Amino acid sequence: MSLSFARYGKDNIRLYKVDKDEKTGTQTVVEMTICILLEGDIDTSYTAADNSVVVATDTQKQTCYILAKQNPITPPELFASIVGTHFVETYSHIHAAHVKIIQHRWTRMTIDGRPHPHSFFRDGEEIRVVESVTRENQGISLRSKIEKLLVLKSTGSAFYGFHRDAYTQLPETWDRILSTEIEASWKWKTFSTLAEVKSVVPRFDEAWNAAREITLKTFATDNSASVQNTMYKMCEQILAAVPLVEAVDYSLPNKHYFEIDLSWHKGLKNTGKDATVFAPQSNPNGLIECTVTRKGPKAKL
Repeated sequence: MSLSFARYGKDNIRLYKVDKDEKTGTQTVVEMTICILLEGDIDTSYTAADNSVVVATDTQKQTCYILAKQNPITPPELFASIVGTHFVETYSHIHAAHVKIIQHRWTRMTIDGRPHPHSFFRDGEEIRVVESVTRENQGISLRSKIEKLLVLKSTGSAFYGFHRDAYTQLPETWDRILSTEIEASWKWKTFSTLAEVKSVVPRFDEAWNAAREITLKTFATDNSASVQNTMYKMCEQILAAVPLVEAVDYSLPNKHYFEIDLSWHKGLKNTGKDATVFAPQSNPNGLIECTVTRKGPKAKL
């Protein structure tokens, strides 16, 4: 027998950092949940009970805190690259570090019409996610994501002309409610070094803001013929807006709202153009996914 795969690390590292501007009294907060997984010459820890090759998961956690004290942790793409590079460069037997960062949402309060210097609130469950892999002599790969962004529009969506056969019951519709929990991700070109990541730091926030704005605007304004077509339009626009991105992915569950036929009660009309009361459905639901890649050579700096 042989060990064909091995990876280990620390999951659910909770990290909160506050930056204090002593001149203005303004404070900025960031909260993250981090997962670190290491690969390398660690087989004997599994096969021969040799723990000398194990960088303890508690060490990984403490390292994460120390690096957060010594470095900026935003944008998360930068901090993921810093953490991954540290493990690959510090330990000669570690050849790859996988780092996933979930950045939780804290929005500054506005009190009496002015931004409050040190008070925040959570205005939704949406999260910003970064997945990175740092490989020895191969560079840093980064994927940025928007997750748990729940959206709905009450009209402006249709679904008709789809394939029909003996198993099809679904009627065509030219006007329906469209709701989904957005998961969007974009894969960056491979960065050769941490220094190269640092050289483009402003582009990470710019890309996240652009992707979010494109997603919301396209969702709201597109006269959608299908979720498939709308998500493809989103991908095209993100690729056009962010030259360093090589591929864009969307995964959109279709959260259904069904009409309720109330005609049994005194002829009450609540279907078609008269529908105003609906029953939200939890499952089953449609799930639509796609990946759109850039044509031609890979993106370059």
